[in-house]
Amino acid sequence: MDAPGREKKLRELRDELMHERGVAAMGGAPPNPGKIKALRKNIARLRTIITMEGGSAAAPPAVAAEPAPPAEPKAEPEADEDLDEDVDEDTEEDRA
Repeated sequence: MDAPGREKKLRELRDELMHERGVAAMGGAPPNPGKIKALRKNIARLRTIITMEGGSAAAPPAVAAEPAPPAEPKAEPEADEDLDEDVDEDTEEDRA
């Protein structure tokens, strides 16, 4: 299959997938339950071939993500001595 033929087939598969997803979203019972999965796989296969042979406008370019900065270790929270004393005082007042 030549490049324009692949592009045309890719458009047809995407349109068919959009139609099948619309039917599923409307609550209709699909005549072939595995069709959506098969369409997605065929689209992926075509996009892989297109990308391997030089790419085109139909295959979006890969976006390189920046690496995340290393996470800093979390400091352990310090115990608040005043808080512990307040709790003890409250319980003594409640008992009285």
